[in-house]
Amino acid sequence: MKTNEGAIDRVLRVLVGAGVLSLAFVGPQTPWAYLGLIPLLTGIVGFCPLYAVLGINSCPAKGA
Repeated sequence: MKTNEGAIDRVLRVLVGAGVLSLAFVGPQTPWAYLGLIPLLTGIVGFCPLYAVLGINSCPAKGA
């Protein structure tokens, strides 16, 4: 698995994922909030399977 997310993308995913996940414990306490695990984990790992399928890469080019 190569990293396919840039730094800004990863930070935003972690923040949004943590925010959505927090709704499972505070606020409406809906089970749908566990969907926040998806952006949280992809942000931590740095790899998004959907990006790989669609051929998207927000990670800056290395080398050059």
